[in-house]
Amino acid sequence: MTAAALIRRGFGFVIGLVVVLLLVGQLLGQPILLGYVATGSMEPTIDAGDGFVAVPSVVAGDVDEGDVVVYQARDLHGGGLTTHRVVEETDDGYVTKGDANPFTDQDGGEPPVKDGQIVAEALQIRGTVVTIPHLGTAIMGVQGLAERAYGTAASIVGVTTTATADGLGSMLVAVGVALLGFGIVLERLAPQHREMTRRRSRENVIAFWTALGLVLLVFVTFATAAMVVPSGTYEYELVSTESPNDDPQVVAPGATAELTRTVDNAGYLPVVVVHEAESGGIEAVPEWQTVSVRGSGEATVRLSAPEQTGEYTRHLGEYRYLAVLPPSVLVWLHGVHPLVAIAAVNGVVVGVSVAIVLAVFGSGDIRFRTPGDHVPLSTRLQRTLRKWLRD
Repeated sequence: MTAAALIRRGFGFVIGLVVVLLLVGQLLGQPILLGYVATGSMEPTIDAGDGFVAVPSVVAGDVDEGDVVVYQARDLHGGGLTTHRVVEETDDGYVTKGDANPFTDQDGGEPPVKDGQIVAEALQIRGTVVTIPHLGTAIMGVQGLAERAYGTAASIVGVTTTATADGLGSMLVAVGVALLGFGIVLERLAPQHREMTRRRSRENVIAFWTALGLVLLVFVTFATAAMVVPSGTYEYELVSTESPNDDPQVVAPGATAELTRTVDNAGYLPVVVVHEAESGGIEAVPEWQTVSVRGSGEATVRLSAPEQTGEYTRHLGEYRYLAVLPPSVLVWLHGVHPLVAIAAVNGVVVGVSVAIVLAVFGSGDIRFRTPGDHVPLSTRLQRTLRKWLRD
């Protein structure tokens, strides 16, 4: 393979990785490696429409004054993700501010930011944020086109729902099915031809390491998604007042409220769920539990009210790990770092996947036969369907 081919392949891989990370970030509701700003509140550090390298909070570590963080706001921007700089650290949380804004977010009514609200930090090198010009503008443009296309298609078929992430995903699936149908029709109508030249390449052979890599990619991706997607930080509101009522989250100063939290497992493997306080005045009992396949469990969440009256927010982190290792081992690994526990689970998944591939296919290259390119796709599908019906 020539150097130019390697460069093209590497460039294509990078582009594909960027697209995947952006899509996964949108689905998870937080930036994964890349983020962007839509307003000019961080100018001149980050211009409106520019992207930046986002380091997930579990990797970035402790937040210091001067860091640019991405946090889940409660009131600012309707409660969405906000990218601002930490200008002060207080006992109640972090004070944040856009570099171009004349006042802090907390002066504008946003409560102090807790550690549990921070999902990522912008990468800085020697105090300068690493930015990607116009990345956000391009993403918002594509998103706008997708939303308009969805709106047009929805109006034609009489769908009244808005363009949510699920709606856009459904539209893309429909487009894929339509393209498959068009492909079958065009292949049926196109003139038939035979390949008359002899090829020396092994087109019907998949290298063992290629097949193994694809299997590992699929298994590890789904295993990681099963652990990361359901995990997150959950907020609990607590009111400390001299006039408590029947609401369990409205209590007297110094009192403790108890709530029941249901933990569901919709997967086909048992999971170990770890509850971790990410702010003061909250704890979960038990701290961890194993939830069976497609089952559920319960935990008691205790909220402690301070002696001063007022409204308070408590944060509880929930971390999930596939129970492929003893629960006590996973809990210990989580105590080291959540990424260590995820890596250990993926290590087991990789080992099992390799064993399955070796048992089913052996260690040699995988050969398969096809009826030839001259046979239309529609005919191949009909033959496959008839075979299934016979079996």
